[in-house]
Amino acid sequence: MRGRQRWLGAAVAVLAAASMSSGAHAQAALTGLVSSSEEGAMEGVLVSAKKEGSTITTTVVTDERGRYSFPAARMEAGKYTISIRAIGYKLDGPKTVDVPAGNTGTADLKLGKVKSLVSQLSNAEWLLSLPGADKQKGFLTMCVGCHTLQRVLTSNHDAAEFQQVFLRMARYSPGSTPTHPQPLLPGPRGERPAVTGDAAKAAAEFLASVSLGNSEAIEYPLKTLPRPKGRSTKVLITEYDLPRKGALPHDVIVDKDGQVWYSDFGAQFVGVMDPKNGTTKDITIPVVRPEQPKGGLDLEFDPDGNIWLAMMYQAAIAKVDRKTHEVSVFPFPKEWISTSAQASMVSPTYSNVDGKVWTNNQEDHLNYRLDLATGKFDNPGPAKTPAGKQIRAYGMPTDHQNNLYQLEFGGGSIGRRDAKTLEVTIWPTSGALSRPRRGRVDEQNRLWFAEYGGNGIGMFDPQTDAIKEWRLPTPWSAPYDVVAIKNGAEVWTGSMLTDQVSRLDTATGQVVDYLLPRTTNIRRVFVDSSAERPILWVGSNHGAAIVKVEPLD
Repeated sequence: MRGRQRWLGAAVAVLAAASMSSGAHAQAALTGLVSSSEEGAMEGVLVSAKKEGSTITTTVVTDERGRYSFPAARMEAGKYTISIRAIGYKLDGPKTVDVPAGNTGTADLKLGKVKSLVSQLSNAEWLLSLPGADKQKGFLTMCVGCHTLQRVLTSNHDAAEFQQVFLRMARYSPGSTPTHPQPLLPGPRGERPAVTGDAAKAAAEFLASVSLGNSEAIEYPLKTLPRPKGRSTKVLITEYDLPRKGALPHDVIVDKDGQVWYSDFGAQFVGVMDPKNGTTKDITIPVVRPEQPKGGLDLEFDPDGNIWLAMMYQAAIAKVDRKTHEVSVFPFPKEWISTSAQASMVSPTYSNVDGKVWTNNQEDHLNYRLDLATGKFDNPGPAKTPAGKQIRAYGMPTDHQNNLYQLEFGGGSIGRRDAKTLEVTIWPTSGALSRPRRGRVDEQNRLWFAEYGGNGIGMFDPQTDAIKEWRLPTPWSAPYDVVAIKNGAEVWTGSMLTDQVSRLDTATGQVVDYLLPRTTNIRRVFVDSSAERPILWVGSNHGAAIVKVEPLD
């Protein structure tokens, strides 16, 4: 009898699932077939729709039959602009469609081949296309912090001019863009060259020989990454345009009420957005050092849900009350500050353990701590082992005891500074230049971190003092940050180069890459795992937009 009941239960579940699937298809607001004369029905084409007058764009991906479908819950009736992303193709025919009220609209899309791939290549595809070894091209990853590689590789500079460009670019802060350059003040870090000396000469000659703007440039085929297929097509992407077109949303995080917060890498604001309607409020962050570049980087929650910001060249950290939006600023002591002082990271996550908020002065790679009771900083100095070896950190997440991890972006190690004794321990990764960048600690107190130079993801288990690593299958992914969910069963990351976000199954090593609708310079990644399926949030750092990625499986 029990076996019969189990069988009946399973049958009902199957029928219910089929009904839900059928219902979901019936509830589509807009569907259609995407095809081309070259391929017929096309899988993996991103189809985007933006309602007239709206700041929100919704994107779906065609399935193996070439069909796309927008859920009715995400599209109101009205007139929509349609766009696509499919490398090598453009949308032929009408670019707008009317979505009817209460019914499903239909719009079949015809694509035609483009004459040139130059305007469609991602940064990673440029790097794949360039002749030479990866080591020879690696310096170009330093360029994408401010602009795309298309800007570099379609210029007409000769070798001597490229060397001048290297020097000029080195004098701008990382929070610069071509339309808003922010010069650094003279000082120890007043220049940030990607290459120097003989390496600069060789790099300049290389760029002059491959830049498409030079009539004497060598010829080479432009290579592309494959279009999404299979699980990579099962995704819904939402982009929210920010009201300030010059906004640089570096870090994006979501609070317990579902409000979306972002740091602006180039201006004195912290923004908060309501994802229900895209309404955004800018909260002004006071200027501490008017002569210095503006903008903030790391954005973190404290145990009470308030937001903390690392204020970069303002040499301070700030706290934003989540409810009142009141801002409190904590400048570094004047005697600690030079023209190159820089607070790039802040770590309040476990400040309830000892009343201390960690931060740093990136100029000398010093660790600082703010005492919340007194509002004063102490300076434990550089992170050195008892033997005198120093680790120079970029990312600085804290563990459950408020010990401070050190992610060595300039090398291949991670470190940890004990919150009580201040003693430092260092562990090497498998690669000397894996370049750990940023990461997070999970529920089991394990550290997960991005290996920017190693094209992978690392996990350090403090119980065993062991590091485990996974390689990403897409070349030049160069992950910036990672976050683990489901007790480390799943890890997400994003790329400044590929316009993709990646989802790793740590048990199988399988990676699903989701292509984003447009060029998206991703830094911080944040996953809201409170719902049935994870929802990834990132900032389009050069696109003045916040991006939500929802997997459908």
